[in-house]
Amino acid sequence: MEQYEPERLTPPQAAAVRRGLRNGRAALTRRSLLRASAAGALATGGLGALSACGIPPAGQTAGGTSAEDHSAEEKTVNFSNWTEYMDVDASGKRHPTLEAFTRRTGISVKYSEDINDNNEFFGKIKPQLAAGQDTGRDLIVLTDWLAARLIRLGWVQKLDASLLPHAYANLSSQFRSPDWDPGRAYSYPWQGISTVIAYNKKALDGIEVTSVSDMLDNSRLKGRVGFLTEMRDTMGMTLLDMGKDPAKFSDDDYAAAIARLQKAVDSGQIRRFTGNDYTSDITSGDFAACIAWAGDVVQLKADSPDIDFVIPDSGYMTSSDNMLIPNKARHKTNAERLMDYYYEPQPAARLAAYINYVCPVDGVQPELAKIDPEAAKNPLIIPDKAMQAKSHSFRSLSATEETAYEAQFAKLTGA
Repeated sequence: MEQYEPERLTPPQAAAVRRGLRNGRAALTRRSLLRASAAGALATGGLGALSACGIPPAGQTAGGTSAEDHSAEEKTVNFSNWTEYMDVDASGKRHPTLEAFTRRTGISVKYSEDINDNNEFFGKIKPQLAAGQDTGRDLIVLTDWLAARLIRLGWVQKLDASLLPHAYANLSSQFRSPDWDPGRAYSYPWQGISTVIAYNKKALDGIEVTSVSDMLDNSRLKGRVGFLTEMRDTMGMTLLDMGKDPAKFSDDDYAAAIARLQKAVDSGQIRRFTGNDYTSDITSGDFAACIAWAGDVVQLKADSPDIDFVIPDSGYMTSSDNMLIPNKARHKTNAERLMDYYYEPQPAARLAAYINYVCPVDGVQPELAKIDPEAAKNPLIIPDKAMQAKSHSFRSLSATEETAYEAQFAKLTGA
């Protein structure tokens, strides 16, 4: 088990944090417009009863530390999530799926939107976790690289599979076994985050863009392409374009990808590196094409007929935000029941209809079609098997690798 030692961030790590706070995932808004057609459906109950599938409970592990579980006598669960990452009703004040869960189970949910950035939130909870204390939270949602860190540190609890029958059965194959949590022993995805190429048809004016190579090499696009300040997304897409697997690349592969992007920076081919402020650039036409997050592209397409996307033949990057139960959580069983609830097709569909990210739940499409037929047909929300097959994840990094890679990337982006 990795041991936690308090230390200051290295300069490259500090630069990565600044990028995230300024315009990276911290700035990424998890939302879509609340559709009038969904409002009525979201306000109703009618959810099927919980069932058990006879899956045996997970064994004990040295990886996490449990506390005495008070779920039976304290019918509550404390859930910390990112802002605007939960369905709301027309008033904007109530969360219909959470209320439906409470009506069914009697478990009240204290829902807090207190995660604005992975590093910032890690700073909030690490003193308690390092000291073996309760964070006051039973369920948290973290992006995969930070989820991996907490698992390595032994700061989250192993899940009881017998309480997660729907999650076990319905988890999409593309999310089933990340290298940082094989078999999903400690985590389940809340939503997936796909990285694709977005383009403005009017700004392209007949130029074809189907790959990262097109973005980097077509002189007619000079100064009109953008890449992300998120290292794993930009480097992952570039590695794929170079025929390298982001799950298995070497130091030399990474350096070659950096060199390729640096050449495009030096020549002026790349206009700039952005967070999700690329949405204004691609809409205005300042970017003819850019690396983009699928959740934003869904909304951009809805707002502008000029915006579209492409999945390169080389593939695309997918990461996930993941539900975990911290050590010493008082209501582990209640948290597991809530996790499992969101893997039932009906609540999963209602969540997907509102936030428009990649739904990690198999079998959700028919339910989503009842709420929002267009969303149900959108491969950025419900990837088909062909699209899933092109999905790739960035491999886990050691602390040494992360420092070295962030240093190279910071130099590239000027962070």
